[in-house]
Amino acid sequence: MASVSTAAADGRRTLLRTASAWAIGLAACTAPLTALAQLPPADASAPGPIPPVGTTPTQAQPAETLQQAGTTPDDDSQREIVVTGSRIAVSGFNAPTPTTVVGAEDIAANAQPNIFTTIAQLPSLQGSSGTQVNTFSTSSGQQGLSSFSLRGVGAIRTLTLLDGQRVVGANVTGVPDISLFPQLLVTRVDVVNGGASASYGSDAVGGVVNFITDSRFKGIKGNVQGGITTYGDDAQVLVQLAAGDSFLDDKLHVVVSTEYDNEAGIGGGEFGIGLANGRDWFKQTTLINRGVLNDGSPQYLLRDYAQSITFAKYGLITNGPLQGTAFDQNGVPFQFQYGSNGVPTRNGTGAVTGCYPGFCLGGDLSGNVDAGRSLKSSIERINSYGRIGYEFMPDGEIYGTVNIGQVKTSNQPVNGQNRPGLTIQCSNPFVPQSIQTACTNAGITSFQYGTSNAALGNTKVHTDRRQYRFVAGAKGRLPVAGTDWTYDIYYQHGTNYTDIDVDNILLSNRFNQAIDAVTVNGVVVCRNTTARAAGCQPLNIFGGNPSEAALRYIMPEAGPFQRTRQTQDVVSLNFSGSPVDLWAGPLAIAFGGEFRHEYYRVRADPYGAGFAASPAGGDYPADPVLLTGGNNWYAGNYKNGQGAYSVKEAFFEANLPIWDSEAIGRANINGAARVTDYSTSGTVWAWKVGGTWDLPIEGFRVRGVTSRDVRAPNLSELFAAPVTTTLPNFFDPFRNTNVLAIQNSIGNTALRPEIARNTTAGIALANPAWLPGLNISFDYYSLKIKSVISSIAAADIVQLCFQNVLPETCSAFNLNNSAGPNFINVQAFNLAEIDTRGFDIEASYRWQRPLGLPGTLTLRALATHVIKYVTDTGLPGTLPNDTAGVNLGATPDWKWLAIQTYANDQFSLFVQERWFSDGNLGNQYVVCQPGTCPASTSQRPTIDRNFLPGAFYLDLGGTVNLTDQITAYAKVDNVFDRDPAKSTIFNNPALYDQIGRVYRAGVRFKF
Repeated sequence: MASVSTAAADGRRTLLRTASAWAIGLAACTAPLTALAQLPPADASAPGPIPPVGTTPTQAQPAETLQQAGTTPDDDSQREIVVTGSRIAVSGFNAPTPTTVVGAEDIAANAQPNIFTTIAQLPSLQGSSGTQVNTFSTSSGQQGLSSFSLRGVGAIRTLTLLDGQRVVGANVTGVPDISLFPQLLVTRVDVVNGGASASYGSDAVGGVVNFITDSRFKGIKGNVQGGITTYGDDAQVLVQLAAGDSFLDDKLHVVVSTEYDNEAGIGGGEFGIGLANGRDWFKQTTLINRGVLNDGSPQYLLRDYAQSITFAKYGLITNGPLQGTAFDQNGVPFQFQYGSNGVPTRNGTGAVTGCYPGFCLGGDLSGNVDAGRSLKSSIERINSYGRIGYEFMPDGEIYGTVNIGQVKTSNQPVNGQNRPGLTIQCSNPFVPQSIQTACTNAGITSFQYGTSNAALGNTKVHTDRRQYRFVAGAKGRLPVAGTDWTYDIYYQHGTNYTDIDVDNILLSNRFNQAIDAVTVNGVVVCRNTTARAAGCQPLNIFGGNPSEAALRYIMPEAGPFQRTRQTQDVVSLNFSGSPVDLWAGPLAIAFGGEFRHEYYRVRADPYGAGFAASPAGGDYPADPVLLTGGNNWYAGNYKNGQGAYSVKEAFFEANLPIWDSEAIGRANINGAARVTDYSTSGTVWAWKVGGTWDLPIEGFRVRGVTSRDVRAPNLSELFAAPVTTTLPNFFDPFRNTNVLAIQNSIGNTALRPEIARNTTAGIALANPAWLPGLNISFDYYSLKIKSVISSIAAADIVQLCFQNVLPETCSAFNLNNSAGPNFINVQAFNLAEIDTRGFDIEASYRWQRPLGLPGTLTLRALATHVIKYVTDTGLPGTLPNDTAGVNLGATPDWKWLAIQTYANDQFSLFVQERWFSDGNLGNQYVVCQPGTCPASTSQRPTIDRNFLPGAFYLDLGGTVNLTDQITAYAKVDNVFDRDPAKSTIFNNPALYDQIGRVYRAGVRFKF
């Protein structure tokens, strides 16, 4: 028997060496390799104890506690766990900041193709992005970017770490992309629900999300998963493989992984109302502004099937005596059906009687463009990871890691390229003869025209993010003066390349020239002779049959592009130990320092960025009809820019035991301070003071912490690539006249760090003897952020200076510029404030052999209640806006997640409920009915309906152990195929499920 085991071990080791060499080779390649979803251990069907909810794993715990925290100790059960909410790394320490732990078993049971989705479901995470968010965008650069937002304060105020270390940003805002993380080796994710700037520095205002990987994994494990929606789209394929072993008498540890994930996404539907593949919940719900403030009726009306009066699918005459004439795909005129029994006034106003301003209800909805928006971006993720560590001495290791990944996404922002408000000459040879005759009879020579431009096809945005991250470090423990001290020293270099390419999008000025056609010598040509000489091809926009030459002229094959390179270099030193024993226990301290350098450079095409910034040539030849300063595309006008800053900081943290006795329990005070010097904004301090008290009542702990947290301005806010816009009639209050001005949207290097005050206080019950396996916690939180960095409009910038409210804006403009054009630099300023508070509740219970059945029943629930979320712009004449309970946003009143799992040696069952409460469109509205409404104001506008329902989603799953090493599993998300609520613009993908029912199945293995 021993010889068989030895042979099996030798065979496994040989296979492991082969897999290790293969994966390390992949990691070394310049072509990034696969990034993938979730790491399910082979024994996930029989989970061990779960961690006490709302607590942080402590250091140097016994093996069973390590398993509770979601780690895989193997034969290294005495290895310490780093407390994410603190830098102190000594035995028995409990951080006062509440932390939610999501273990590998939880991640595996949820069976998502991306670990991001599992973590984003936690109630305290509000407003996270992902593949369902930013799908309507062309120019943001954040399509498909998976990033977390704690407390709803945004991804830029949530610090995401990998093994306690920073990760290079995948966007100029500085946020990393979770899709680029090595997900298969993640053993747990710690979510710190509170400020942690004193421990980790900038960005940890809302909290910290820390991914912990298994650096001592031994064996081979993998996962193969497929999925599809009930509508037959978003087909998913996920493949994961990891291997690890120890060599040289267990001193050399090698771990490698590679992952691949492909999710087809959900594209847009056709023009009109129908969404992709039969989804029927889109009703073109629109918030209509009547424009009447004091007639006893509400100013705003929420209505379904709203249809614009300014365009149709293949064209609509929108004013004058021919108003209401539309054109079919073949260019044949017909009378447009407005809906609401609307009748065009056929005068210069373009109004339609019986309809609302700008909209009718029902009628011909075929030209609606919103149904074309992608419900989910497609995503292809490739990732490879390798770690090698050598124990050069007992309790001392040097190590290096390599993480190379690539994420490609694609989305369709909208159907067509809608252009209302066009002026067409009646003599245009593409105008049907019947319409030319009608023009003559009516005595007009031109008319206003609007079209969805369905004939031009749909725009697609493609992003390609590539990350190369390398870490070298040393960590361990050394005896100093009779006590053990831990050290953690590392250098990290990360580079991220982001390429954005836009297909099938028009150049606005070429379009304008192409639609203005005339006949010369019997040939239809562009009217403008300069444009004609430069290659202008006439475009027929009456119907859906433009010439190929015209399409290529207005939409060249070489579309908008942006090429961004970001780098991050970090040197970090951290030490922790207990120098002395005091009356109630050892004094624990931690101290260290960090240097960080961030840099970015972005380059764009000359049609968007401007010819001076990006010399023309090749695929982007100079054209006299185009603006030399850029902004020529219909959308996607990317700009050039670059910038860098450096950070030097040092921190000190201490944990002071106060008392330790059977009579009054055990208590400690924890405090930390960090001084940071930014090359752009100078020195700033962060600190925290808190403590825990283990009551003499068994299992009860009281905790609380208050902190001063900071967020420094990011590269985008400091050095944003400039965008130029012409303002032809800008009001100058200093001279009481209108002037021509140039608006430059730029970064602001004078920005200061945001300052936050973060307070949490709570009580927890952990595993009492009278009910083993029970854990409950309640934590109140309050977060106030001052000097919030936010952009303000050009008119506000001038007014704030004119009224002497914000003098620093006076340097941002010159409206009487004798040396050149008048200009306003639209910048971000430290002007706004955010004030939010609420509480978190977590509970879990583990029941061994429930009702005498073999196995374990695990119950877990988490909930967050947002009491208020007030944003104050800081602008004169505005009131603070409370968005708690606004279901168009990210902060519903209540959000909870409940999970029930039963597992034994043969199978497991998984049930999950996700829910958030009913809400509204906005707390500023006054709801009233006709005849009862007060006067509507900008601060308190009236509305007839102000309600958006909450949602309940049920997920079901299970596993079957085919062998000791192989587990099959299946999962159904959104079992009831719950549709999202309707909204004024589109549904809120950060809150509502827009995909519908999803089926997943796969196989996990571990040898």
